[in-house]
Amino acid sequence: MTAPVLIMGAHGGIGEALARRLSAAGYPLVLSARDPSTIQPLAEATGASVVACDVMDPESINTAVETAQSEAGLAGLAYCVGNIVLKPLKSIKESDLIDCFRLNTVGAALAVQAAAPALKQAKGSVVMFSTVAAGQGFGNHAVISAAKGGVEALARSLATDLAPEVRVNCIAPSITDTGIASSLLSSEPMANALAGAHPLKRVGDADDHAAMAAFLLGPDAGWITGQVFPVDGGRGSLRAKGQ
Repeated sequence: MTAPVLIMGAHGGIGEALARRLSAAGYPLVLSARDPSTIQPLAEATGASVVACDVMDPESINTAVETAQSEAGLAGLAYCVGNIVLKPLKSIKESDLIDCFRLNTVGAALAVQAAAPALKQAKGSVVMFSTVAAGQGFGNHAVISAAKGGVEALARSLATDLAPEVRVNCIAPSITDTGIASSLLSSEPMANALAGAHPLKRVGDADDHAAMAAFLLGPDAGWITGQVFPVDGGRGSLRAKGQ
């Protein structure tokens, strides 16, 4: 029996693109979402199993991971859950910081904790998602930058804890055309301005990140662990022309 890859947060965006890419490559998949009905069409298209999971609930995480693993363990865990919280400092509430940290950082930590024995059994790989904003001083990004900065630190620490059996890496996207960014990209002038801030003059596509995640989950990345990979159109390290 081949161990499956568990994609947490498979409803739309990067999680969906990753599921389609891994399915095409022949990986057995288990997909999770808070509402399983939202990912049933994707599961049917990819031949995946479905499990309910509310990542704000530790017991739900444990149950989802236990259900997802096979007798061979887990070949991979992709924590694709995330959000975008943009607020000026004066408007930030304590609950904004706590909820964002729980969703992005605590949820990822608890998912890996629950999955660790099955991942070790299959010598699997973990991929998490940060943001370019964690390494840049973008205004109004304090809430999400703090949480995603925690994800990057978590990935490095877990890579040490789980080596040599399990590899752990992180991807740091820039603005990407997915559902959670729709409010930022719905205005054509805003979308054009955001695209222009990148040296490659476009915003990201979900498959840009899915391609990197699929690589990191696979055997070709067998000597890579504890890394944070910018997939950001150059925004994190370059100045766009005219900026």
